[in-house]
Amino acid sequence: MDLVRDIIEILVMATAIYLILRFLRETRGSGVVRGLAIFLISLAIFAFVIVPLLNLSELQYVFQELLQTAVLALLIVFQPEIRQAIIRLGESPIFKSFRTPGEEKVIQRVLRALARLSSEHVGALIVFQREAPLKEVVERGIKLDALVNSFLLEAIFYPGNPLHDGAVVIEGDRILAASCLLPLSQNQDISKRLGSRHRAALGITEETDALSLVVSEETGRISAALGGKLLQDLKLSEVEKVLEEFYGVKEA
Repeated sequence: MDLVRDIIEILVMATAIYLILRFLRETRGSGVVRGLAIFLISLAIFAFVIVPLLNLSELQYVFQELLQTAVLALLIVFQPEIRQAIIRLGESPIFKSFRTPGEEKVIQRVLRALARLSSEHVGALIVFQREAPLKEVVERGIKLDALVNSFLLEAIFYPGNPLHDGAVVIEGDRILAASCLLPLSQNQDISKRLGSRHRAALGITEETDALSLVVSEETGRISAALGGKLLQDLKLSEVEKVLEEFYGVKEA
């Protein structure tokens, strides 16, 4: 029984370590993950194998305390990545059924506005807030607190309107603010042909779990940004699917 228990413990720990390293591999902390992993593994081997073998009880206590401190330090250093992992867990189909009413109407209203903005080549940037609050972004814009309406969205982005520069922020079924300034993406791999509107759409999704929709003023094409990735030249049906997945709306 002891052997079976030890095998189960090793498998659980190995799986947990693998999942953590896999998640961190593509994050900003990927450059230090390997060094930290080697350090922690070496520390664990020394503390739980070599020290007990040599019966160095004082050193064992010191190394155990160091391991606890190292775990706490990792939680602090990788707090943004841990938050993203929790957000991804919340995106699971298990939790998507818990949605606020009226989101189907919001999707259709946004799609109607996008269709007309796209056809008339009117540039637009719409950000949908999820779990991560966009309080600072909203405070830097012009607060509206209005129900999502296709005509209102079109009017906001119509050339000549004082609010047409910047982004509209939507939470649930309400437009929180317009003319909001967003952080620009610093990703060097982004095409140089993308303008500030697309870079802003990517920037906010790199820092939060928000969804951004962009209408190009030059081409009228619609793009979506989520999780720091940009989907370009989308059809309205594809945008609808993106919004349904974001809101967790199930197909009938």
